[in-house]
Amino acid sequence: MLLGAFALMLVIEGLLPFLSPKSWREVFARAMQMSDGQIRFIGLSSMLIGLLALALALAIH
Repeated sequence: MLLGAFALMLVIEGLLPFLSPKSWREVFARAMQMSDGQIRFIGLSSMLIGLLALALALAIH
């Protein structure tokens, strides 16, 4: 199951650079201008949303 989740993450992460490389570059250019605190907040928010989604998926299953 963990390998499947990792594989799905790679597919999703690869969608934007594949479909719109220009937008992908712009996202990274904006990320380079962010402070470390802002980037950490985004990372923390992503982890919390992911944990909530995982808990919901396990509760439904």
